[in-house]
Amino acid sequence: ACNMAPLISESAQAFAQGFLKFVRKATGPFTAVQETVSRLKDAGFVRLNERDAWKGKLQKGGRYFLTRNESTVIAFKVGSEFGEVPGGFKIAGAHTDSPHLKIKPNSYVKGQGYTQIGVECYGGGLWYTWFDRDLGMCGRVITRKENGTAQSHVIDINRPVVVLPSLCIHLNREVNTKGFEVNKQQHLVPIIASAIKDQLAHPDGSEKTGLHSTTLLQLLASEVGCKPEDISDFEMSLYECASPSLSGAHSEFLNSGRLDNLLSSYCCLEGLFNSSDDKGDVSLIALFDHEEVGSDSAVGAGSILMRETLQRITSSIGLPAEPDAFEAQVARSFCISMDMAHAIHPNYTNKHEPGHAPHIHEGLVIKTNSNQRYATNAVTTFVMKEIARRHDLKLQNFVVRNDMACGSTIGPIMAHNCGIRTVDVGTPQFAMHSCREMCGVDDIENAYQFIKYFFEDFRSIDESLPTDCE
Repeated sequence: ACNMAPLISESAQAFAQGFLKFVRKATGPFTAVQETVSRLKDAGFVRLNERDAWKGKLQKGGRYFLTRNESTVIAFKVGSEFGEVPGGFKIAGAHTDSPHLKIKPNSYVKGQGYTQIGVECYGGGLWYTWFDRDLGMCGRVITRKENGTAQSHVIDINRPVVVLPSLCIHLNREVNTKGFEVNKQQHLVPIIASAIKDQLAHPDGSEKTGLHSTTLLQLLASEVGCKPEDISDFEMSLYECASPSLSGAHSEFLNSGRLDNLLSSYCCLEGLFNSSDDKGDVSLIALFDHEEVGSDSAVGAGSILMRETLQRITSSIGLPAEPDAFEAQVARSFCISMDMAHAIHPNYTNKHEPGHAPHIHEGLVIKTNSNQRYATNAVTTFVMKEIARRHDLKLQNFVVRNDMACGSTIGPIMAHNCGIRTVDVGTPQFAMHSCREMCGVDDIENAYQFIKYFFEDFRSIDESLPTDCE
């Protein structure tokens, strides 16, 4: 018999299982924040309201969080000596959104005997991977109560209710030689029901209610627990509802939708939970929505939310009265922008820059771009290398080829908005922006450890860094 001895540490396996539990519930930005908030509350974090004054509500040693739009969340721990000794903000940032298909405001489509749903492409997805998948839907439904007030409901229909069937090869003979060019307007119109069954379900001829199919509205109302006519509006997205899983002969890979970037969000959250006392600093995670569409929104990293939050923390704690106390804290701060990274694909080796081709199982990737698509520089790289040296963690490097466009993430945006030193890093993966992505189990725990030790070690590392006054 073959001896299949475990090749992955028990702690790495356990951490991967923890992420699988998280991502099964985090099916979109709203459900991701909902699950994150649930875990924050269980860990003793106290919710803050942006509409309230925070003076007197924040205490040294306290744990707090806030949400905006139910799709962005910021959580932080205030050090026990914050304001008494020189300190700043230790920030780990990620994002809650992934490319997906979002239901249009006027979604009713009927064609050739089928009830369909009009959807809009959110972000830059590999849209051909969405065909022939079991698709559920999740998001937010706004209902109008009898007294005229609005109520928000985050829901998750985690079962196959929508499908995008492929065209058979007999009617598309050249698909394997010339490729499948997805026409997003024509081809991405999923089926929710057959018209004949809809007619039987609604014998009075009411297959359409307002701007949507009656079947869709009834489906949403059933999840909310209301009448269809109580629904004022909704923001619903499709996702693959097949369960994420481990794969490979040694269970060394993890396959799931939304690895980009819920894997980083989970690592940031767990790093915040498990890091030790912050003393003179604030340890903070920021999980933003709208990264995949540029971050320029009231809830994205391009907003003033981050800088406002940092300012409110400083003023609410009651730091020394110096007028530039906040600016001094910002100068002592640091941000890890954690997104995913492109692992070199064995079938497409010419797509990577020689010497800068990350591999799965080889650790966290430092992402660099001289045109500032990433915020990394030599000093911020030193911080990551020092954490790796102290704790025997793995690091590798990525630079995009000169003849290819470089992606970006929230790192340069946060560095610009806040003036905080920033490094861009990520876990290597295959199939980024596919309906189902793939990464290595070892790398998940490795990424988490970088966040944890960053929160614990940064202040001592910062004391060894050069400043502009030297």
